[in-house]
Amino acid sequence: MNVELTGVRHRYGGGRRPAVEALGPLDLRIDGGELVAVVGPSGCGKSTLLSLLAGFQRPSEGTVTVDGVPVDGPDPSRGVVFQQPNLYPWLTVRDNVAFGPRMRGADRRARRAVADAHLEAVGLLDFADARPYELSGGMQQRCQIARMLAGEPRLMLLDEPFGALDALTREEMQLELHRIWRGSGRTALLITHSVEEAVFLGTRVLVMSPRPGRIIHDERTPLADEPREPSLRAAPELVAFRERISALIRGERIDQEVAVP
Repeated sequence: MNVELTGVRHRYGGGRRPAVEALGPLDLRIDGGELVAVVGPSGCGKSTLLSLLAGFQRPSEGTVTVDGVPVDGPDPSRGVVFQQPNLYPWLTVRDNVAFGPRMRGADRRARRAVADAHLEAVGLLDFADARPYELSGGMQQRCQIARMLAGEPRLMLLDEPFGALDALTREEMQLELHRIWRGSGRTALLITHSVEEAVFLGTRVLVMSPRPGRIIHDERTPLADEPREPSLRAAPELVAFRERISALIRGERIDQEVAVP
């Protein structure tokens, strides 16, 4: 899926309350098959950007299109993982993950096979018959990731998907997500506060300014085409890139200036 934002601005409030300029002006193109990571200071509009792409909100100005079609609401082809789990409490873990295949008309056996495969990938197959409230917060988040993947979206929108996980599980899930993304050809947008995560997972890293959020830096990640494995986290190219991105977020000048496309 190709994603394009043109002249996008978004503001909250107005009327009796002063309007808050949250985002823009912003122009962005994401080509099919990219995994673009977005970082920036808190409150810079990262989650607003994701919400516009998901179709949960419409921009105050400008256009948002996916494969040339204006985004005017949510769509199953755009899967979302939220910062906080939003599982259906009346369904079992397995049925939560099987929800997407069920909506596509898959029969019971096929739904179970898809759900169990994804639950096994995130380490939750032993909890398939549990209810969401019986899981820890981190386990619920892993279930939410499995549900998104089982829906087979062409565009994956990930809003701090690993924030609730412990360090070891977070690293394991990063590797699993990258493996699935790399083998699927899907397009993905990852919102994260972790520069290390953005640099490790993204094919491109975007840096946003403080509110109103604008893209102030857009750079392809070193070793972007390499499969991810734990040892790559310490690769000199990625370490140097991580330091440069961190400096930009802190508002420091960098020696290498990269133009925003």
